[in-house]
Amino acid sequence: MAWFTIPVENLMCRCLCIFITVWLTLLIVFIMVPAVLGISFGIRRLYMRTLLKIFEWATSQMEMGAKEKNQQLYNPCNGIIAKKPPTSLQQDLQELRGSASCPRSEPQFEMADIFFFCRRGVESILDDEVTKRFSSQELDSWNLLTRSNYNVRHISLRLTVIWGLGVLVRYGVLLPLRVTLAVTGIGLLVVLTTLVGFLPNRELRFSLSEKIHLMCHRICVRALTAIITYHNRENKPKNGGICVSNHTTPIDVIILANDGCYSMVGQVHGGLMGMIQRAMVKSSPHIWFERSEVKDRHLVAKRLSDHVADKTKQPILIFPEGTCINNTSVMMFKKGSFEIACTVYPVAIKYDPRFGDAFWNSSKFGMVYYLLRMMSSWAVVCSVWYLPPMNREEGEDAVQFANRVKAAIAAQGGLVDLIWDGGLKRAKVKDAFKEEQQNLYSKVLLGEQDEGDLGDEQHLEDENPEEDERNQDPTKEQ
Repeated sequence: MAWFTIPVENLMCRCLCIFITVWLTLLIVFIMVPAVLGISFGIRRLYMRTLLKIFEWATSQMEMGAKEKNQQLYNPCNGIIAKKPPTSLQQDLQELRGSASCPRSEPQFEMADIFFFCRRGVESILDDEVTKRFSSQELDSWNLLTRSNYNVRHISLRLTVIWGLGVLVRYGVLLPLRVTLAVTGIGLLVVLTTLVGFLPNRELRFSLSEKIHLMCHRICVRALTAIITYHNRENKPKNGGICVSNHTTPIDVIILANDGCYSMVGQVHGGLMGMIQRAMVKSSPHIWFERSEVKDRHLVAKRLSDHVADKTKQPILIFPEGTCINNTSVMMFKKGSFEIACTVYPVAIKYDPRFGDAFWNSSKFGMVYYLLRMMSSWAVVCSVWYLPPMNREEGEDAVQFANRVKAAIAAQGGLVDLIWDGGLKRAKVKDAFKEEQQNLYSKVLLGEQDEGDLGDEQHLEDENPEEDERNQDPTKEQ
């Protein structure tokens, strides 16, 4: 019996050694070395094109199976209700009263006006354009992920087999590889930035820190199998400025830091995140605030102003929405970061939902569970556009400047430009929003309003002193 077990044990040990050797070789040669040198072999893009062909084949199989079983595969309805194009409040009321062609000489209240507000209320309840931005984006077809599936994998046997193989590949091969890369990237970031922080020469310390940050972020990008296309790199943020971007996921930081170094802004944390923050700040000028300092907006503004005044320091990266949106729209930008006298570099990020849902619903998923979902997805595919730098114009306040930057980002990324505050994700609607609707209607009755949209809230931020202090705080934007 002993004669039989010894060869088996030797064979298992040899197989295990061969497996570990091959695994480490692939890890170092095809991932670690390209990340250090900043090059790519094109394997990820080949992988993306292969996935697209599989998705096309799966879609054709689903359509054929649904046709044979006389089932409806997709919902042809694009919306619950058909909304009219936005017009002024006065025009809507006149149309409802039936007297748009012959307006009254003296504006007055009519009972028919009630139906206008009832209709708008029902429209908002049935098809709310705000809260649906805080849930995952719906797909038109299945991407062979169970989390985005509508039981279509049971349409054909071949489709079920492909789905099963995909599960084995994602959880048996990709997930262990990605976890290994993520641990390697984070570990190297902590160790190397801590060691570099002991160097006495400031210029050498910053130079090595930039190379370490780029290398580690590139490793983390490969841990997500991220395929990123950067556009207009001549507009990349420069030292002494602030980079602002739409916000979909915490991975946005890695996506941007893969192509350049930034100074982060945020609150001091404990645990693993706190350890990473302490290591990063030793070698690079990041801005971390204590919990007691966050409420002092003057101190926050001063530290940001001092940072951008030093042209040797990296640009600050801020997400002015203050929360994650599902990459279908851009919501209100907080004005705090736009009050600082410096150049603003807008950046638009657009993710491809076919390969995985990048949106982080923080009210539903914790950070660890979200990262596991991302690492068990097919890939992270996105496009990044560097927009031309922008500065405040003469006579333009911070709110108007923020809205102008937001509109440029939305237009470039193909996103919907919304005026609503992302804080509605967890908070109730502010009283100022309700009062604004009442003021608009009062102006119509008094004959003081010629044009104006019922949803125009662009100046509400100045009328709500309770929210003004929070909107001044760039740390909450991060």
